[in-house]
Parts: sequence; C-alpha cells; structure tokens
Amino acid sequence: MVKRTTSTDIIWESYDMNGKKWFNADISLFDFSAVKTNNPESAQFLEKLLKNAVRLNSEFLSQWNGFKIETKLEFPIEWGLGSSSTLIYLVAEWAEVNPLLLYFKTENGSGYDVASAFADGPIVYINSEDEVSYTEVDFDPKFKDNLYFVYTGVKKSTKEGIRDYLKAVKKKPELVKEITQITEDILKVDKLPAFESLIDKHEALIAKHTGFERVQEKHFSDYDGVIKSLGAWDGDFILATSTKGLENVKSYFENKGLKTVIPFKDIIL
Repeated sequence: MVKRTTSTDIIWESYDMNGKKWFNADISLFDFSAVKTNNPESAQFLEKLLKNAVRLNSEFLSQWNGFKIETKLEFPIEWGLGSSSTLIYLVAEWAEVNPLLLYFKTENGSGYDVASAFADGPIVYINSEDEVSYTEVDFDPKFKDNLYFVYTGVKKSTKEGIRDYLKAVKKKPELVKEITQITEDILKVDKLPAFESLIDKHEALIAKHTGFERVQEKHFSDYDGVIKSLGAWDGDFILATSTKGLENVKSYFENKGLKTVIPFKDIIL
C-alpha cells in the first residue's frame, strides 16, 4: 500500500502474516538513507533499491512528497518464498521501470525470481550472454498429487547462495547445456518415474559441477522417493516425490523435525 503524506520522508512499515510489524524505517527522500530503523540491513537494501529506481526513472520521487508504505506477507517470514524479488517487482511497478532492469542494478542473480513475480503462470527463463527472456509454459503434471514442498527449517540467504554457487561452479557452459535439456524434457514427461529420473539427474549435475553434497544424501538418504533442492542449496524448501500419500510424507519429515509439508496443488496457483 502506498499513501501520500505531508511528511518529507518515506515511512516504511512491513508486517508479517499475523499482522505483526517486523520492519520499520523513516527514509530520507534526500538520499534514501534510513533516518531511523529497527533493521539497518533491510534499510540498506531499500536505500539501494530506491536509488536504482530513480536512476532508471529520474521522475520517480522527484516531487519530494512524503509517503507511507505498508507491505504485508502472506506466508511465514522465514520461508523466503521470493519476498525480496516480489518487493523489487512492486517497487518497479511503482516507479514505472522495467522490473528486470531494476533487479540487475540491485542484485547479481539470474533474475528468474523477479520474472516469476510478474508471470501469470509457469515459465521457462533464459539468462544468457545473448538474451534475457521468459516464456510461459504449461506445467500441470498428471502426477502433481505425488509432489510435495517441504520447508527445511533453514532460511538461507539467496545472495549468499548465489555467491557460493558462482565461487564453486566448474565447466558452466557444459552445465547450462545439460540443465537446459533436462528442463525441456521435464515439460514433456507425463509419468512420475520419468520426472523423478530427471530431477535426480539435475541434482547429480549440480553436485558434480559444484562439489556440493546432494541434499537427499546428506539429510534424507532413507527417504523412499526423490528429493530436489529448491532455492539456496541445502536450505529453504525442497521438492519431495512420493506415491505413499500425504500422511506418510508428513510422518517421515516430522520424524526429521520438519513440520511444514505442502502438497503441490496447495501452493501452486
């Protein structure tokens, strides 16, 4: 929510899914620094984001009007389901600038998560030396009732995850070619075993090219199904396959201390 005020600052307040304020800042319209805040790290990110939005559109915030900004999460804050990328997209909409351009000025990842923030459905995203683009695709697998998202209980920084990947990855062109083929094959599969084989191959390739230990081998070696890391490696959410039903999946992960298990159909729009 954006409201004009008579103040000469931006008053920014962020609330969690229960309506509890977790972040607040009084932001100077002079240099976008936080005059007062309860979270300096988040305030510095906002400063960088707003400065870059102005660089892309010099008219943005040029009238020196104050604003009251409120943001509200629809999921637990620790889940990390693209809250920062969604914020970048929303600020880009407010500033009337290209969301991906704003992202690339602010962060150093692929931009996939920002593209997802403004896409209407599943996408295939390309970020290469020649192009940055996305294509909407159909992905409504017959085996979707066998797919579950599990929160690992470990919130990992996307920025740190990207840094670790870029530092570790070897033979990147070869990896990109193989992963691209897996992506194309996944869009064609209609049976769970074929899908499991592909995501297992994906995990093996990432492990081979980075030296990272596979999440399933590290934490869930006795799981009767296939597990794929999502988000930052070894944190955030994982994708788990199973033919044994929700209760069995919940029981397994609860025994591992993980209580958040969400069926595919309950989280995918």
